[in-house]
Amino acid sequence: MTAATHSPLFPRVPDSADAVLEGLDPEQREVATALHGPVCVLAGAGTGKTRAITHRIAYGVRAGILQPSSVLAVTFTNRAAGEMRGRLRQLGAQGVQARTFHSAALRQLQYFWPKAIGGSMPRLVDRKIQLVADAAAACGTRLDRNELRDVTGEIEWSKVTQTVPADYTLAAKRAGREAPRDPVEIAHLYAAYEALKRDRNVIDFEDVLLLTVAVLQDRHDIAEQVRSQYQHFVVDEYQDVSPLQQRLLDLWLGERNNLCVVGDASQTIYSFTGATPDHLLDFRTRHPGATVVKLVRDYRSTPQVVHLANGLLAQARGRAADHRLELLSQRAPGPEPVYTEYTDEPAEAEGAARRIRELIDAGVPAAEIAVLFRTNSQSETYEQALADVGVPYQLRGAERFFDRPEVRKAGVALRGAARFGGNDSLLDDAVTLPSQVRAVLSGEGWTTEPPAGSGAVRERWESLAALVGLAHDFAAARPAATLGDFVAELDERANAQHAPTVQGVTLASLHSAKGLEWDVVFLVGVAEGMMPITYAKTDEQVEEERRLLYVGVTRARERLHVSWALARSPGGRANRRPSRFLDGLRPGSTATVGRAAAGASGGVERGFVSEAPAAVPRRGQRTPARCRVCGRTLTDAGEMKLMRCEECPSDMDEGLYERLRDWRAERARRSGQPDFCVFTDKTLMAIAEAVPDDVGELARIPGVRARKLTLYGADVLALCAGREAGGDDERD
Repeated sequence: MTAATHSPLFPRVPDSADAVLEGLDPEQREVATALHGPVCVLAGAGTGKTRAITHRIAYGVRAGILQPSSVLAVTFTNRAAGEMRGRLRQLGAQGVQARTFHSAALRQLQYFWPKAIGGSMPRLVDRKIQLVADAAAACGTRLDRNELRDVTGEIEWSKVTQTVPADYTLAAKRAGREAPRDPVEIAHLYAAYEALKRDRNVIDFEDVLLLTVAVLQDRHDIAEQVRSQYQHFVVDEYQDVSPLQQRLLDLWLGERNNLCVVGDASQTIYSFTGATPDHLLDFRTRHPGATVVKLVRDYRSTPQVVHLANGLLAQARGRAADHRLELLSQRAPGPEPVYTEYTDEPAEAEGAARRIRELIDAGVPAAEIAVLFRTNSQSETYEQALADVGVPYQLRGAERFFDRPEVRKAGVALRGAARFGGNDSLLDDAVTLPSQVRAVLSGEGWTTEPPAGSGAVRERWESLAALVGLAHDFAAARPAATLGDFVAELDERANAQHAPTVQGVTLASLHSAKGLEWDVVFLVGVAEGMMPITYAKTDEQVEEERRLLYVGVTRARERLHVSWALARSPGGRANRRPSRFLDGLRPGSTATVGRAAAGASGGVERGFVSEAPAAVPRRGQRTPARCRVCGRTLTDAGEMKLMRCEECPSDMDEGLYERLRDWRAERARRSGQPDFCVFTDKTLMAIAEAVPDDVGELARIPGVRARKLTLYGADVLALCAGREAGGDDERD
């Protein structure tokens, strides 16, 4: 296997330490064999950093240089930690601890609490926003939902930067933070929040780190016990370390220097949480004798994608930009990125959905396509557009794979089959592990052919199909594996949240896409005001927005589509322009593009290779969307569907709305789709408020596209007229 090839899902365990090094490129091999002293790995996107550091740990363990129980590898997400544990297990390095900072600290805090503090440890709260709301109420302060979220973010930032309430005002000013409320008021809310936690005997996630730091600082005997346990440390995504996490790491290390850090300053995108690349950039200053290795061979993306990524960073400014890595693609050439301009955001969503439909029809798996946007609020428009063209999708951060009811039920069935006769060695070639899994899951609803539609039935089938595919991969890697072995593998994956691939286009924010990759990526909303975001005021904030776009670009393996809209809403003022980050990179970006260029069509293609079709004309004349109650111009997608402000009074026919919901549920059930694929709740509310008399009135309701008008128009108009859907009988 070469470094440029994708390793199989279940590679065979190397039979020796030297075998662990096979397939690594020269720089990755240098990382893997640098087992002593401080090591700093500067790893660009797609250069195989996880591969390098897991092989480093495995090589040290297999060579007898590192004791598995003495190694602690830390990263920032449970998914990344689970992936690291899985890779180490496949390399024969079981017993190595791979955890998040919080998970490692919580484990130590729970163990040492009775000795260090005594009594029972306070309860850990998963979400602090309700506590913040209660603290605000105690202060007599009213916060809306957005303010609650923002104030919670300020409290989290304060704690990871080790800022106490009394110092918040000055610290926020020095950091250039734009507080969501008066800084003095936030300091009071912060103090009230801390007092409320003490009264209720609860702690939050930041407290886990703070308390662990306090214990290790105050109790030298406990600190030495931890240091005797862990002799070697590996820190992934080191550019995202906060001052508090760095303090904890320093306490774990003590006076030792057996530390390996991995990071890329150009992927620093979480500074709003307190993360800073300074620890990475200052590593060689703090550790003058450190071994430094740069990984720049990009195995993920085509030269065309890498060229755009390098171009983005070439225009960057600031300290992180001074340490940027010039990536070198190791892949065969692919298509040029496609740049598309649309008249408005709904047209942009429809254009992306239509192109995705074409890609899937041409054989591209839905799971290998992603739509990435700057803010989560952009998601709804793309959910609707994909549903309109019958494309299944999954929201990044939605229900976890192993928590899905059908997956839990399938696990029970497989466990039962393994217990009762399915756990013997598969000596008969006709009886294979995959055939056993298929037989068991057939009883749970799996079929050889997927069901029609893109709704709940299809989603359940996709989950079961992912388990069948996993069984094939597992059997290929371990021919003698039994059904019991496979069940054990599923348990390991569930604990690590290492899910198999599920078919469905991924919708995700750029922040949540970090660490992921797809064959095809649609970067949408790449316009001034969104990228960089409006509230990015300082030079450093703007540069972080550039890095965020860089992260988005480097998620694509083969195809990249970049788009923007001239206006937010149909008929709105076309006063937007493409992001400044694309200047000099997209073809023709030095030329002025007039408003007439978009014309009546939805989109104008610009690119070396124009792959997407010109958008078709949208229905009707574009006019600004205005509230039909107060006349205010509407910009929110949900308000535009209702044609009124959320706070304006509704004249909805409640009875009609319930009849529409019942009808929708039945139509969705018959077609095997989720309810929203028929019509969203907002669209049903808009229909129940407008009560259209004819096709023309129904067609004017946002969300009722031409396709849906054809499929459902007669039924909806019948219900609006008081008749049964599909019939002419009058209701009493």
